[in-house]
Amino acid sequence: MWRHEEVRIEGIYRADRRDTFVTRSMESAELEYGGIPGDLHFGWTKKAGAREPMYPRGTEIFNRRQVSVASVEECTRIAEELGIEEVRPEWLGANLAITGYPELSRLSPGSRIIFPDGAGLLCEGENLPCIQPGKILQQRFPDQPQLASRFVKASRGLRGIVCVVEKPGPIRRGETATLAICRSRAENES
Repeated sequence: MWRHEEVRIEGIYRADRRDTFVTRSMESAELEYGGIPGDLHFGWTKKAGAREPMYPRGTEIFNRRQVSVASVEECTRIAEELGIEEVRPEWLGANLAITGYPELSRLSPGSRIIFPDGAGLLCEGENLPCIQPGKILQQRFPDQPQLASRFVKASRGLRGIVCVVEKPGPIRRGETATLAICRSRAENES
């Protein structure tokens, strides 16, 4: 049922300004239930928005996006698709950047990222593309036409994952973490 892969933590980030979702780099963080303290997405609950159309906007719901994780390899693929020199995880609002698993956005819900000191993240699914990171890219590369709208299509299936903190604890840039990949019954039977 489980397959294990090792990944390297290339970056840890926090969005701690109210005027932007762009994250800033940190050497380490203490994961708590609810995410990374001080991050804009920190908390057990959040207000329903455009991604939760089944609830009236503003309804308090469980926060499935406590921590977002981006793959450096997928960021490179987005940049190539857009024809720009780079896409940085912090421009996507990522809290973690990893290398070593280039298909991160396809990671199955229920999979985990386990850090050396025991902290753990539970994958809730793909971080679906939105236009906000595209607007950041447009500011960074003003000579590239329509980056904001092109980003949504270019990043589909490459934006990373959203997670909840399953077990609090410290994480550090440069560490090797373990992906505990939850495989479906069909995968197990083949």
